[in-house]
Amino acid sequence: MPTYTGISSEAFRHPLDYQAEQTLRGVPGFDLVASNFVKYFYERPQNIYLLGNCIQAGVRQYSTLYGIFRECVRDLDISPEPIVYVDQNPLANSYALGRNEPYIVVNSEILDLMDEAELRTVLAHELGHIKCEHTILIQMAIWVMGAASLLGELTLGFGNLISSGLIYAFYEWRRKAELSADRAALLVMDDLEPIIKTMMKLAGGSKKYAHEISLKEFKKQAENYQELDRDSLNQIYKFLIYNGGNGTFLSHPFPVERLHYLQQWATSSEYQQIKQGNYQRVGAEGSVEVKVEETPTEVEELQRQLEELQQEIERIKSQKKSS
Repeated sequence: MPTYTGISSEAFRHPLDYQAEQTLRGVPGFDLVASNFVKYFYERPQNIYLLGNCIQAGVRQYSTLYGIFRECVRDLDISPEPIVYVDQNPLANSYALGRNEPYIVVNSEILDLMDEAELRTVLAHELGHIKCEHTILIQMAIWVMGAASLLGELTLGFGNLISSGLIYAFYEWRRKAELSADRAALLVMDDLEPIIKTMMKLAGGSKKYAHEISLKEFKKQAENYQELDRDSLNQIYKFLIYNGGNGTFLSHPFPVERLHYLQQWATSSEYQQIKQGNYQRVGAEGSVEVKVEETPTEVEELQRQLEELQQEIERIKSQKKSS
């Protein structure tokens, strides 16, 4: 497997990822979200949950997974090394989060469904998110969606964010960020086949009937999907499906669409130059800049916020009783 010593995320970041982030930053309300994210968000509860509820991979725990992971970390030149957890979950999924201490969570179904090459693809993809520093914005998107849904205009003033387009912009960026992470996977794998197989299995893979699914047919399906764009009405339906038309926003592009973008890059001169060692080295990179100001200790600040939230809840309850 190739190793890209000193590579910058800017060397492989998809331009649509960059454009979507710039659009997101320009939407009214982003600065409000960023400032409140820094003020109210804490990693420690999630770290406690993962350490208490999942298996942390290491030399003596899931050693095969950990060995593949270490190789991917080396290939993408990521430092310090993130943490890898395995979660008991029947959904074939994985994700990378964390601001100060990034981590990857791999659901147990991934280990059962994927072979080692496909597992390497999954890990390289998630490390691509970490390399591009996507995890901060992803976490911010999850946080603000929960705040908008649960708190409304309670204390944070998020009630109008959906109408302002901020939620749409967050999810549009999240989908485009996947394209950069897919490129990281291709850099590590240096082969499209295991990546396409991974996407096919994520789309509808089965352990029992694995011998009945065809990579060739899946590629044809991807071509048929692209043909849908010839009809402008289909493009509208795609937009609606991605943006809450079925009751939820989609955080990832469809696997067949990701395949299309990756196939284009695999044949590009840009990709060939990177393979030859001609790539941008680490410098002023990073997709998110959220400055953390000096604040009281974490415990004191959290206690204060909980007290404020409790007071606001009691106020609303009183208003409802009086009305």
